[in-house]
Amino acid sequence: GNYGRIFDPLYAAVFARSIVLSTAATAACALLAFPVSWWMARSPKRFQETMLLLVLIPFWPNILVCLYAWMFLLSGAGLLNSALQALGLTQGPVDILYTRGAILLGLLYGNLPLMILPLYASLERIDKSLLEAARDLYASPAQTLFRVILPLAKPALAAGCILVFTSALCDFATPDLLGGAKNMQVGNLIQQQYLVARDWPFGSALSLTQMLIIGGGLLFFRRMEKTA
Repeated sequence: GNYGRIFDPLYAAVFARSIVLSTAATAACALLAFPVSWWMARSPKRFQETMLLLVLIPFWPNILVCLYAWMFLLSGAGLLNSALQALGLTQGPVDILYTRGAILLGLLYGNLPLMILPLYASLERIDKSLLEAARDLYASPAQTLFRVILPLAKPALAAGCILVFTSALCDFATPDLLGGAKNMQVGNLIQQQYLVARDWPFGSALSLTQMLIIGGGLLFFRRMEKTA
């Protein structure tokens, strides 16, 4: 009966919203992490350690401290709104906090290093002679990217997607603080069943369903990695 309750439109919508948002966060991390990782991999060796240190900065403070800082930045009287009004781009405060965009921004901030690190490790090992051979064969930069670099980085990209998707789907602190009550995600739903409603059987059913969704994502990205 508890598993049947998951198909209720209310709870099914929470799962669908969580999967879409986690997928969007994964895609955004991949798009941002790839150029950053490539730039790091092709930088002089003496700078790479410093860059890695900067990438790891989001992991240093407690995640709650970071999220409260984002709440201050995105609030109506926060730094971002103040800057937009000072530049004349907006006439008044813009509703950024407690939206899905704020959740996506928080997930992007917290999970971007999980995508950069495996991509950097893979791109840094690409033999420069392969890129030189592509140029000698008159390959354009786009052809070199899609036919040489991306196929070699595909396993690392799949690993990064697994890490980010899993972390984003299980996160409940970011949606709770940046999304508010109107943007509940599956992590918040599970938390409420255990700590508020005390409905542990339904919370267990939700947790196992979440694990099955993550397992399906793992199989998809694993297949993606094997085709590399």
